[in-house]
Formats: sequence, structure tokens, C-alpha cells
Amino acid sequence: MSASALYPTSAPALSGYGLAVVIAFHGIIFWGLLQTKMVALPTPLAVLTVSLLPPAAAIKPEPAIVPPPRPMERPRPIQSPIQLTAPAESPAPAMPPTPVTPPSVTAAPVAAAPVQTTPRFDADYLDNPKPAYPPLSRRLGEQGRVVLRVHVDADGRALDIQLHTSSDSSRLDQSAADTVRRWKFIPARHGQESVAAWVLVPIAFTLKD
Repeated sequence: MSASALYPTSAPALSGYGLAVVIAFHGIIFWGLLQTKMVALPTPLAVLTVSLLPPAAAIKPEPAIVPPPRPMERPRPIQSPIQLTAPAESPAPAMPPTPVTPPSVTAAPVAAAPVQTTPRFDADYLDNPKPAYPPLSRRLGEQGRVVLRVHVDADGRALDIQLHTSSDSSRLDQSAADTVRRWKFIPARHGQESVAAWVLVPIAFTLKD
């Protein structure tokens, strides 16, 4: 027996019914795998669309927009610097001549009469007596200085006598007041008019007199 008889070289061909059964069997198995999510379907691929440009000759270039020309600006004239000139000095107005006044003749001032503000009692022609020294004061050795404040009227008489400073002896003070009350005074004057005024009259009592 030959080898070709023992080992056939081609497999027996399936019939159309058997092929359909095989395909259905595989479809059932694939459907079961899909239900158990053991086999995942491939994700759909993105569709890439490509548009082809027309040839360069077919594209008409758009006309370029040219801006209108700007008007030419006229050059500005260069201004010359402003020169400030001081105004011309106007001649000073002539001063009017100063009128010459004749020298005025003024009379020599008349000397005013001396003003005697206080009465006087020291004139020699008044013959005013000295106060008497009390005998008791001599025996007791009393002495001192008395100052009297005398109000003399416009006729030169003593109207009022006040003790300004005492001699520490009432007898000496009283003797001085009694004597001055009889004195004559030169009254004070205001210009040519005699006026009343006050005057201080000092009188000293000493044992040497």
C-alpha cells in the first residue's frame, strides 16, 4: 500500500450546513463573552476629514486696500524770538519853581511873668515877729523844731494853720502856731493874679536864743 493512501493530503470539505453551524456556534460564544464584558469592542476611531485646496492658479488674490495719501502738511514758519524793549523814558516833568516867601518878621517873645506857686514869709520888709520861748520850757530845757502847714489867702493872711511836724513839746508847738497866725505873707501868684496856696513854715526853738 502506498503512502498517499494511508495519509490523505487534503482535509474533507465541510458542507454549507456545517459551515453555518460553525459560524453560529462562534457567534453564540462571542455574544456570551460580550455579555460578561470579557471582550471589549474597539472604540470607534475619529474620522479625519481632509479638504483639498484648489490649485493656486484658481485662487484669485484679493486686491490690497491702499490708504489714500495724506495731505502734505505745510511747514510752520519759525517764529523769531520776541524781543522786549524797555519803553523810552519820558523826560521828567519840570518841577514848578518854588515860590520864594519873604522872611516873616516875628516879634520877640514877651517874657512871661514869673509864677510864684507858694506864698513867701522870708521877706525882710514883712517884719514878722519871732515866736516867744515859753518860760516853763526854758526851765525844763525843752527845745525842738516845729513845722507848721499854713493856708495863705490872696491877701497874704494865714487862714488856717496845721501841725505838720511836732517838736515833742505842746508848749513850743502852741507858741509857734499863735505867732504865725499874726504873720503877713506874700501870696502866691499865677501870672499877675494873686491866688491862695499852702506853705510849710519851719520854726526852731533852741536854748541858745
